[in-house]
Amino acid sequence: MNTRSTTRRNFLKIAALGAAGVGLGLKGLASGRQEIPGESPAMPRQQGQRSVMSLACEPLNIVRIGIIGLGMRGMEAVERLLYVEGIEIRAVCDVLPDRVAQAQKIVVDRGNKEPAGYSAGVNDWMNLCRREDIDLVYACTPWELHTPNAVFAMRQGKHAAVEVPAALTLSQCWELVDTAEQTRRHCMMLENCCYDFFELATLNMARKGVLGEIMHAECAYIHDLRWLKFDREHGYYNMWRLNYSMAHTGNPYPTHGLGPVAQIMGINRGDRMEYLTSTSTNQVGMSLYAAKTFGNDSPEARQTYELGDMNTTLVRTHRGKTIMIQHDTTSSRPYSRIHLISGTLGIAQKWPDQRIALEPDPHHWLTEDKLDQLLQEYEHPLARRVGEKAKEVGGHGGMDFIMDWRLIQCLRSGLPLDQDVYDAAAWSSIVELSEMSVRNASQHVEVPDFTRGEWESHPPLGIVE
Repeated sequence: MNTRSTTRRNFLKIAALGAAGVGLGLKGLASGRQEIPGESPAMPRQQGQRSVMSLACEPLNIVRIGIIGLGMRGMEAVERLLYVEGIEIRAVCDVLPDRVAQAQKIVVDRGNKEPAGYSAGVNDWMNLCRREDIDLVYACTPWELHTPNAVFAMRQGKHAAVEVPAALTLSQCWELVDTAEQTRRHCMMLENCCYDFFELATLNMARKGVLGEIMHAECAYIHDLRWLKFDREHGYYNMWRLNYSMAHTGNPYPTHGLGPVAQIMGINRGDRMEYLTSTSTNQVGMSLYAAKTFGNDSPEARQTYELGDMNTTLVRTHRGKTIMIQHDTTSSRPYSRIHLISGTLGIAQKWPDQRIALEPDPHHWLTEDKLDQLLQEYEHPLARRVGEKAKEVGGHGGMDFIMDWRLIQCLRSGLPLDQDVYDAAAWSSIVELSEMSVRNASQHVEVPDFTRGEWESHPPLGIVE
């Protein structure tokens, strides 16, 4: 008997039975395309579909953008994109009319034509996607809307860029892949951490062989967000992130840490994530915070929260590499993404401080002077080209601007994107897969091959010169 295949079938049965109870109307959980047959969990392409690996589309002289969702991330995107050459913001959308008016004013105050506004109900974003003068739909909506936004936009002939994660279920991951292959449109998850300066430098060092063969990586999203989850006035619209914490466990937000290390390790390009195990602590921090803030007898304190304080997921790749991914938005501790890259010739780590150790002295961290010299030598060309402007514009220290600038550069030049729909699906699949593992005593779950075998023939992401 093949133990791994049997374990996977048990998972699917358990998930199918429990799907109705883990809520928020995410009917794709453990349904439809999650029925993964055979030893290699890859769904066959439907007739007429073709791979979009290294997809290059027609160059766009000016990228005409429609922005959906004008909360914290969306409004920042409006401000930031106006500094990128070769774009026009043609339309903006939000369920709150005052946010639409605010975004329109930002665009006009910068000397541009007022974009069309959409705020006539929860589905008015579809009308934005239908506009003929839009090339790129840029979605900064709540998690459960990311896949619907992207799929509908692509079906209207638009390129789609959506915030993280791009999908919450395996069914949604496959829907993104199939739609991109059917429409031949780009679908990029806006993983800004791939463009942080240290992450870019370690990508460059890995490609130049400085760290040897990368065997292991550690990454995380550790960020105490309890105050924001419970903030009804300034927090997430309709308390969507708090509601998710009530209904789900596992790792709901894996891509900030995973994205950069996945690119460094050639995931989907020369290697792929094969299977994972995941475990979570009990939930304590949310309840403690709620009792302290709202009182022991408050509805917030009496509420049950499914999301464990710390989730740890361990992935093994087809080539025998490992990746540890952690998620904690509850504990009283400093922010960290870890970003640890361990190779046969050395190690690089960002959090809490930037540190590198290399042969022939791998047991000691480089001195500050030698570290600065090394990082300068292997500064990524993207950072060298637009890094100073990125720091001036802002957005998480500049990485948001580098991400936007690179996306627009690729669309204007007709180049493949650094992050494609297969990355969006693979990185986002950790959301449901980790929950499946946690709910079944941390047994292993196989990761679908969203590239349908094409990862074997595509080289890892190169360095932009």
